[in-house]
Amino acid sequence: MSDTQVVVVTGASGGVGRAVARAFGARRARVALLARGERGLESAAADVERGGGTALAIPTDVADFDQVDTAAERAEKELGPIDVWVNVAFTSVFAPFGEIGADEFRRVTEVSYLGYVHGTMAALNRMKPRDHGTVVQVGSALAYRGIPLQSAYCGAKHAIQGFNESLRCELLHEGSHVRTTMVQLPAVNTPQFSWVLSRLPHHAQPVPPIYQPEVAARAVLHAADHPRRREYWVGGSTAGTLIANAVAPGLLDRYLAKTGFTSQQTGGPKPADQPENLWAPADRETDFGAHGEFDAKATPRSFQLWASRHHGFLAAGGGALAATALACWRRARS
Repeated sequence: MSDTQVVVVTGASGGVGRAVARAFGARRARVALLARGERGLESAAADVERGGGTALAIPTDVADFDQVDTAAERAEKELGPIDVWVNVAFTSVFAPFGEIGADEFRRVTEVSYLGYVHGTMAALNRMKPRDHGTVVQVGSALAYRGIPLQSAYCGAKHAIQGFNESLRCELLHEGSHVRTTMVQLPAVNTPQFSWVLSRLPHHAQPVPPIYQPEVAARAVLHAADHPRRREYWVGGSTAGTLIANAVAPGLLDRYLAKTGFTSQQTGGPKPADQPENLWAPADRETDFGAHGEFDAKATPRSFQLWASRHHGFLAAGGGALAATALACWRRARS
């Protein structure tokens, strides 16, 4: 990639967004970082600069379209025309549906779904007149398969999936060279489990297997480079979940009803002083970085991601093996 590539990353102060910003910085890209937490943003900008890129930190609440559009305008004015826009920012509430307030559910939806809509609008308003650019929607296996205790987040991810499919069809109909693609992630070791509003009796955790945020970042960069694919699946657990949900969704309902509560909690107590980032950023004064508390359990690689990136090679190899096997079988019969 050219060192003049201009990239916008929402939710860039922590977790997957932070890892994505770092990865683009290592390519010497010009990166606009959007998030609410000022300390987290400052540290993310330092990461990008340290990697050789150019950073522009813009405090932004993605739930407010005017803030997002203003940030996009500033990014183009100071960095240049936007080539890639990556939507990552989200918030959530860990609780049974009956324990989530209407205002809380609305806030999760405004950030985690409408934030993607706002980011995509701001990007396309600038990309479509130039007929150039890529929007990457960072999704989740939960865009297809809802799980207990995360109804607001799952609803937002499902909404992003439908919105993105509709948009992709429109761009194809128009013959546009602007691309949109989606990256469906597995459980990732991010700080969200230390700062998302939780009403669970125990400390929240990602459902194993857990992947490091750098795995997600590699997938996002590959998707940005190859946006003709409608989506990418990251992690064997994502592939397994989506396939199982397509084949036997009712059975998966019952399985998650039995396991989904305990698998999302460590068994240890929730910290009494745990911050909550639903209404205000948790990283306004403290930098949480890209990683959460589960480094010991998280893996830094995914064979499934490699397979997804090289599906053409694997298909060709599989075809060659099949042809060889057929030839051997025919020789044996003769």
